Amino acid sequence: MNIFADFTQRVKNALQELELHDENGVSPDLTRVVVEAPRDPDHGDFATNAAMVLAKPLKMKPRDLAEKLVQKLNQDPDITETTIAGPGFINLRVATAVWQRVLGSVLGLGESFGATALQPSPKVNVEYVSANPTGPMHVGHIRGAVVGDALANLLAFAGNDVVKEYYINDAGSQIETLARSAYLRYREALGEDIGEIPSGLYPGDYLKPVGSLLKDQFGEKLREMPDAEWLPIVKEAAMAAMLDLIRADLAALGVKHEIFFSEKTLHDRSGANGSKIDHMLDGLREKGLIYQGTLPPPKGQVPEDWEDREQTLFRASDFGDDTDRALKKSDGSYTYFAADVAYFQDKFERGFKETIYILGADHSGYAKRLQAVGKAVSGGETDVIVRFCQLVKLMRDGEPVKMSKRSGDFVTLREVVDEVGSDPVRFMMLFRKNDAPLDFDFNKVTEQSKDNPVFYVQYGHARCCSVLRQASEELPDLETTDSDLADADLTLLVDSGELELIAKMAEWPKVVNAAAETHEPHRIAFYLHDLASSLHGHWNRGKEMPHLRFIDAGNPKLTLARLALVRAISLVLSSGLSILGVNAPEEMR
Repeated sequence: MNIFADFTQRVKNALQELELHDENGVSPDLTRVVVEAPRDPDHGDFATNAAMVLAKPLKMKPRDLAEKLVQKLNQDPDITETTIAGPGFINLRVATAVWQRVLGSVLGLGESFGATALQPSPKVNVEYVSANPTGPMHVGHIRGAVVGDALANLLAFAGNDVVKEYYINDAGSQIETLARSAYLRYREALGEDIGEIPSGLYPGDYLKPVGSLLKDQFGEKLREMPDAEWLPIVKEAAMAAMLDLIRADLAALGVKHEIFFSEKTLHDRSGANGSKIDHMLDGLREKGLIYQGTLPPPKGQVPEDWEDREQTLFRASDFGDDTDRALKKSDGSYTYFAADVAYFQDKFERGFKETIYILGADHSGYAKRLQAVGKAVSGGETDVIVRFCQLVKLMRDGEPVKMSKRSGDFVTLREVVDEVGSDPVRFMMLFRKNDAPLDFDFNKVTEQSKDNPVFYVQYGHARCCSVLRQASEELPDLETTDSDLADADLTLLVDSGELELIAKMAEWPKVVNAAAETHEPHRIAFYLHDLASSLHGHWNRGKEMPHLRFIDAGNPKLTLARLALVRAISLVLSSGLSILGVNAPEEMR
């Protein structure tokens, strides 16, 4: 039950009943008409902009139109009061029965309240993390991992068919560097003194287990082989070990991808029709979207694949990019961008109607080129959404956290999760918009106080569960199963605080829709904090006014109705925390 969509439709129906037309006899476009919660609750339960957005096309004064519309709305039995504010905004108050129906809907639908069942479900690909598979996840990967994972969960809850994907950059020179670094650790495992790790190789201790594994499997054999023989063996072993490490690191954060897509498969020419990159080039050539030419030197830092000579270029500027892009170098080798285009084409051919990329802020220049690729390859059939995550600064006692010994030169994801837990990490990464810088304070996220947002929200859920347990202890004869609570007499809930809690829950479907449409999972975290705040506020009212407490041993019917309210709040909190990938504990000590 989306109460805002419901009342928006009621306003539109009232407008249609007025049979309004412009000077050409055309009915007005009602798509911009909305019903929202007013900024000041004292103004009403809802507000609509109908008169403001329709007055101009109808050549009417907004207030005159508002007065006509109010006459119609006053005929709705669920609307108890209408007022016109300012030049023509209309505020509405609704009957208590409306909120009671909302509560009944929450209890009836459970954690699926607010979810959408789109038919057919749009197929969406969310690619996130996609770090070079050369070592453990570090703190720079945490935010993108959490934002991507929560966004995928959100879109699935909003009715989409979502695939979580990780792109393995396993075709570049960094893989050879990884192999040579692992080979050095192999020699070390054999007892050789390797001295200081040479510049350009990966120095972290995380490669020592790979060296030991190679020693156990091959003994001295690899050391006796020339580079050309041992290099592919060590590459394969090191890559497998790093992917296992990455999966384990992400699992500690509660992140699990459904697909790990190998970049190497795009270059594979073992098939009869050549590689996927060849296939992509043929398709663009048929559309007249590639040509032979030269590019002017880019401003600022010159990328590795730029050449001052003729190359195979993609007409990216025809699709909104700043410049055309090189696909093939003058020596015939492919650019990194060529693999990006082929990868998108592979996604398009897998049937995705929306492809989402979660990237670090250092890739901010990629948005236009990826969107240009999407338009060119799919003919506009697939939307390309790019979201960037700003840096996270780790703090402790007001000071930046020092580097990790294990990794060599960075703080690992696992170190952060092992110290404070997955829940605080995930929630705090989402308690700020993804494109805003974020300070992660180890002390703040572990303290049990209202100043710690994740504790505040989780404690809200635990408090609900505590109330339900307490009711069972104090009133053992009172049946409090979900079906019993759904049958409670909800008309007994008339206190302003109780109705405000229901009104806050009524916002949940709208919040879900807005967050999914804008690809902003932080909206879920903000909403959960607001709902928990409303719960804690009402709880505190009960301390001062005992008649408002959830459990009234002398009035079982009222208690059951209030327990229904508590259960509904727990369901919405649990549902929202699930989207964020955060646990909803039943008790907190």
